[in-house]
Amino acid sequence: MRHSAFRAAVSALAATVVVVALAAPNSRAASALHWQLVDTGSTSHFRGLAAVSRQVAWVGGYDGAVLRTTDGGQSWSDVSVPGAQSLQFRDISAFNARRAVVMAAGTGTDSRLYATSDGGATWQLTYENADPAAFFDCMAFSDPRHGLVLSDPVDGKFRILRTSDGGAHWTVQSPDGMPPAGTNEYGFAASGECLTTQGHDAWFGSGGADGGRVFHSHDGGRTWQVHSTPVVRGSSAGVFGIAFANPRHGIAVGGDFADPTADTDVAALTRSGNSWRLPARGPHGYRSGVTFVRGSAGMALAVGLTGSDVSYDSGEHWTQIDSGQFDSVACTKGGACWASGDLGRVAVLQH
Repeated sequence: MRHSAFRAAVSALAATVVVVALAAPNSRAASALHWQLVDTGSTSHFRGLAAVSRQVAWVGGYDGAVLRTTDGGQSWSDVSVPGAQSLQFRDISAFNARRAVVMAAGTGTDSRLYATSDGGATWQLTYENADPAAFFDCMAFSDPRHGLVLSDPVDGKFRILRTSDGGAHWTVQSPDGMPPAGTNEYGFAASGECLTTQGHDAWFGSGGADGGRVFHSHDGGRTWQVHSTPVVRGSSAGVFGIAFANPRHGIAVGGDFADPTADTDVAALTRSGNSWRLPARGPHGYRSGVTFVRGSAGMALAVGLTGSDVSYDSGEHWTQIDSGQFDSVACTKGGACWASGDLGRVAVLQH
């Protein structure tokens, strides 16, 4: 989403919610959870987050900032892309401590993709957008070679970029297999979580007055189907983050970033992979990021400007665990969970 009001509204609100404070959880398990902030030495806005392991994580931020830790957040290396100070890295995917792909979101040539294979010591520009109508929103890899990037609609359809060599080369997918977008429908480059993949399956969520929908591909991003969700929609509202435990069980989160304390219709879930419904008890406000906790059956986390929530039943019931601001959340195969946000905030989940 390219609206300048988005950046201004989020930045202004984020400055007021930077203190971590535990809310009153509704279960013993939830009461044991909390975010432990780590010192990044930066004040950048980290919407891009890649959690590799308990020790290794990468973050991408404004002003071209990219940081990497290999010791669980105790120290961070500045591995920013040279000459990219004007770019906003809204998403990052990393495969280990050395290989990563970072996505810049912006109008025209400000939407770019860079890759590194030496821990950020050097970066290669692997794609620079030349279409003034395109605007990158988010990126996801199903394995170290195959990845997708979502762009706002071009000529009435969302645009997909694909790679099969780990981000070294990208191609624009034919729009023939993409359903038409609504007149007022777009993606939100808020957390790098509006797109997710599993094998050949891929899903992305949309926002806007005609948004609040989830698009699904069974063939690696070549053809898509679209389904409506009950998530609130509007110029600053819709689906911001999406996560799937398997092709049938998924969660979509969002709401209205201009009214982040509103908690009506801010999440939806599916048990079929097709139809979406409201949960029995949703998150406590607008949420931009969501993830399943791998290795913990049914456990999921959602984060946003006014706090974090946990679910232990695949998104049916949510309990707030924290009132601090985060934009993005990610968990590793080993169950280590990280979150990132404004003012250099990065945290690790503690049980």
